[in-house]
Amino acid sequence: MIPISKPIIGEAEKRAVVEVLESGRLAQGPRVAQLEERFAQLCGTRYAIATSSGTTALHLALLAHGIGPGDEVITTPFTFIATVNAILFVGAKPVLVDVEEDTFNIDPAQIEAAVTPRTRAIIPVHLYGYPCDMDPILEIARRHGLAVIEDAAQAVGATYKGRPVGSFGTACFSLYATKNVMAGEGGMITTDDPEIAERCRMLRNHGMRERYQYELLGYNFRMSDLHAAIGLVQMDRLEEFTARRRANAAYLSEHLRSVITPTVREGYGHVWHQYTVRVNGGRDRDEAVRRLNEAGIGTGVFYPRPAHHYDHIRRVVGEVHLPVAERLSREVISLPVHPALSQADLERIVEAVNRL
Repeated sequence: MIPISKPIIGEAEKRAVVEVLESGRLAQGPRVAQLEERFAQLCGTRYAIATSSGTTALHLALLAHGIGPGDEVITTPFTFIATVNAILFVGAKPVLVDVEEDTFNIDPAQIEAAVTPRTRAIIPVHLYGYPCDMDPILEIARRHGLAVIEDAAQAVGATYKGRPVGSFGTACFSLYATKNVMAGEGGMITTDDPEIAERCRMLRNHGMRERYQYELLGYNFRMSDLHAAIGLVQMDRLEEFTARRRANAAYLSEHLRSVITPTVREGYGHVWHQYTVRVNGGRDRDEAVRRLNEAGIGTGVFYPRPAHHYDHIRRVVGEVHLPVAERLSREVISLPVHPALSQADLERIVEAVNRL
């Protein structure tokens, strides 16, 4: 079976973990600080704050912006559930806006109509590693005085018109085991705002600025040095891994014939966390997944239901109809694109997909 994802763990990652174990400094320490510095450099921001997961990064970012009960946050329904759950965690209301068919990302043309006097922020999600169209999103946010919190969980290293994803406001990344840069688990917040950065640092560590001096209600959302050590080695390989993903995606797009392949607009630096195709109308998606798996091709469906089709979210947002997201959730199949694929693997994937 060719897996849909495959974390690449080499001797360097193993040595890095052993060094931390032998140091006796396992909790948040110097490796975490080094990883934060590397992320800030990558994104071109003044600050980076490590957290225990991408989900906790989103949670802290919302809290740091003072978002809570009575507030509204605009985002996409076509995303991993953590995006919307984080809004619920702080007591705010998600306001869901439909997506663009060709990019899978939030449709900027529909955002302004969703803005109300209660709107406090927009969370664009750079889905599958493909950047959102940030210029119109930033302009809407500027006109209405809204925060922009990028959900860049799948998009480390991506660029929009030459500018790194993660530099457009406050941004949140995931270092989960399948991500392009992985630490086993972890998250990262990037920002240029010193007050947001300081609040995130305090919130992740029980509300402390100084030891045992609790200034606000905080959490235990810290990253360990064990995870950071893995992440640092992975950062060294990000350029190599991204180049492989891009080459693999280019091969698939050139040779696949039986499905709708993804498009990339000029000026958008896709990092291909997922290579996601569509089957016509969704009528044959489940059958296609079954046949591909039987042929030894791992697949993923990201995501089989839009967020507003889950009961705990429906109870908050009500009955809404978002036709593009709903249709895409019936059509999408993600195929292997990870750096560990061989040329023979790519040829097997193409052959199996084109037989559909």
